[in-house]
Amino acid sequence: MNSDTIESIIQLIHTLRGQKGCPWDRRQTPETMLRYLTEEIYELVDAIENDNPSEVCEELGDVLFQVLFIAVLFQEIGHFSIADVVRLNSEKMIRRHPHVFGSKKVDSAEDVKKQWRQIKMEEKNGDNRPSALEAVPAKLPALMRAYRFSEFAARTAYRWDNVAEMIEHAEKEWLEFKAVLDGNDPNDLKQKFGDFLFTLVNAARFLDVHPETALSTAIKQFEKHFKHLMEIISARGGNIETFSGDELKKLWEEA
Repeated sequence: MNSDTIESIIQLIHTLRGQKGCPWDRRQTPETMLRYLTEEIYELVDAIENDNPSEVCEELGDVLFQVLFIAVLFQEIGHFSIADVVRLNSEKMIRRHPHVFGSKKVDSAEDVKKQWRQIKMEEKNGDNRPSALEAVPAKLPALMRAYRFSEFAARTAYRWDNVAEMIEHAEKEWLEFKAVLDGNDPNDLKQKFGDFLFTLVNAARFLDVHPETALSTAIKQFEKHFKHLMEIISARGGNIETFSGDELKKLWEEA
């Protein structure tokens, strides 16, 4: 069999799960595989953000393996087959692209997004699934979940019309947070800081910046500077504890 086909991966998984296969692979369930799928997805994200095609290729393979492994597990239980997964997804993609596979007309990417949301809502209302807001996965990281809520809210009265309104609202939330800094209520402090963060997420969405990606970029930049700071300190024969706050600030600027 050609080792470059999807079928070869499926057969590999069956072998690993077989009686003469791997004890670890035979023990796995859909629930136990969630951790590994999540880890592989984040490794893929990291490879893409690092703009490393060879790593992206490898991590895509790892994600694909995890996805197919979980599909095989459900097939073994008898819930659905991998063919069902492919068929349902193909039908969905065709149904949600009537401007490609039908007679609908769209003029922009924004029109496509609006059409997608409308079709999705019609699908969910048709089979009594949750509303668009309730359908936001509870397990999403907080920033990503807030962004999804922000997208939904922007389609209602809860939205800004321009950058000035956005800045004004963010400054208002910041002042409310500062007002409780001297208080003794940790819950109040947490609530106000959360309000401010959520406002920043809304601002990111308004400016077409994903907060998860923006924060990831900022963390990597900080990590790069901090490593350089430690190299400077090491080159001067000291350690971070031997420098005063003012000295560290100067070294940070140098880094």
